[in-house]
Amino acid sequence: METRFRRDKLSSGSGSLKELKNSFRIVSRSKEYAMRDEKLAKVIKEFYIPDYIVAPEESNSSLCSGASDDEDDAPSCPVIVFINSKSGGQLGSQLLITYRSLLNQNQVIDLREKKPDKVLHEVYARLHKLKCNGDQFAAEIEKRLRIIVAGGDGTAGWLLGVVSDLKLPQPPPIATVPLGTGNNLPFAFGWGKKNPGTDRLSVEAFLEQVRTAKEMKIDSWHIIMRMRIPKEGSFDPIAPLELPHSLHAFHRVSHSDSLNMDGYHTFRGGFWNYFSMGMDAQISYAFHSERKLHPEKFKNQLVNQSTYFKLGCTQGWFLTSVFHPSSRNIAQLARVKIMKVGQSQWVDLDIPRSVRSIVCLNLPSFSGGLNPWGKPGHKKLLDRDLTPPYVDDGFFEVVGFRNAWHGLVLFAPNGHGTRLAQAHRIRFEFRKGAAGHTFMRIDGEPWKQPLPVDDDKVVVEISHRGQVTMLATPSCRSRSVCDPSSPTCYQEEGNDSDEDWEERRKFGAADTFKLPDGFDIAQLS
Repeated sequence: METRFRRDKLSSGSGSLKELKNSFRIVSRSKEYAMRDEKLAKVIKEFYIPDYIVAPEESNSSLCSGASDDEDDAPSCPVIVFINSKSGGQLGSQLLITYRSLLNQNQVIDLREKKPDKVLHEVYARLHKLKCNGDQFAAEIEKRLRIIVAGGDGTAGWLLGVVSDLKLPQPPPIATVPLGTGNNLPFAFGWGKKNPGTDRLSVEAFLEQVRTAKEMKIDSWHIIMRMRIPKEGSFDPIAPLELPHSLHAFHRVSHSDSLNMDGYHTFRGGFWNYFSMGMDAQISYAFHSERKLHPEKFKNQLVNQSTYFKLGCTQGWFLTSVFHPSSRNIAQLARVKIMKVGQSQWVDLDIPRSVRSIVCLNLPSFSGGLNPWGKPGHKKLLDRDLTPPYVDDGFFEVVGFRNAWHGLVLFAPNGHGTRLAQAHRIRFEFRKGAAGHTFMRIDGEPWKQPLPVDDDKVVVEISHRGQVTMLATPSCRSRSVCDPSSPTCYQEEGNDSDEDWEERRKFGAADTFKLPDGFDIAQLS
């Protein structure tokens, strides 16, 4: 009897223990759900934009019915998210789902379905109409709006170009999600270069970073190219002269232009990080061509980077004297001229004959986060009449590389390429030579550029074209002339003092080179 009683008591106690554990699980889940609801409410309060502002093709009646007069109800950090769902393998589509589960689906745009210029034009037109009707909520949305773009460097450059071209009354600052292979733009502003997590917690953490990020102006660079469109010839596997998103064809030039002839077209566009020509662009072109032929092989960032390195080896850039004739050297391909601040005349740029790749660099991030310009110290800057590199000073840095071995120097401490110049304009003039083509790249987007075959001339010119606003985290690598924390120089390569160095900072230089509205781009060449 006593034994049975003990068993019954133990059994009863065991049941109570199970009930207690179940109750604890229920409470824990309830708390977890409550915390999730609290976080979701916070996301909605700080980032959510209602339908009456972002929904497409809204009628006037629905606009008025959703309007609000209370600016205090406006989110502290309203965002419009643009996602290239093809970027990062499956990550782009997964990220699209997560963002749409947290925000209004109409403020999360799949770039495969809608073009960013059309979306932003409609949103800002709607905001303007609402403001005119006295909607203070809409006015605050416009004032606080930030853009998130998820994709590779090409996608980010596309959005930057759209924001620049639209000339919005209050251009929104832009944050970049690293979904590409190199991710130079995100890395330059502290957003990292590894592909991000796509789960809800990762997205919420990123949104919080966007909310607290500081704004930073960066220079925009205008590129103009004039050439005769080739009548025949294959550039497979990429279609003939398939140019990046940021280059747009114009079929008419001014009558005073020396290239105003039948069969010539003018291309214009912009970049924010770099323009490059030569071996690096050729490797990038081979990578993009292979990816277009076999997209199923490029689903992982690590695999992509490995493929990129292998292509660099197979292209022969480690043995340039064997695989690449001297006709591919930059000095043989083109006559290069630059214009510095305070000058009105072009000056020939002396390029060593061994240089096979040239980079015009605006940000300290190239080929996966490397800095080709490096960090020159006081003495080198003074001796060569250079100034510290800033992203908003109206200058870009011109760097050369001899071969792939020279490029590997960037991985070493204080490693850098051949520093050729700092300039606010540069001009490449290509004439008939031994090479029938070269390779060019702007912000991660490469193309195969045909060169003259007779007495024709291909001209590429780069000049300053205003500024755009980026969002930067505390770990941002880029430096601004307006930021007191930006170093006036670096000590890695020099040990001189800071005396009289302040006067060499390039404050205010950027505004000097802005092109006025209505400026005829034909005057640039």
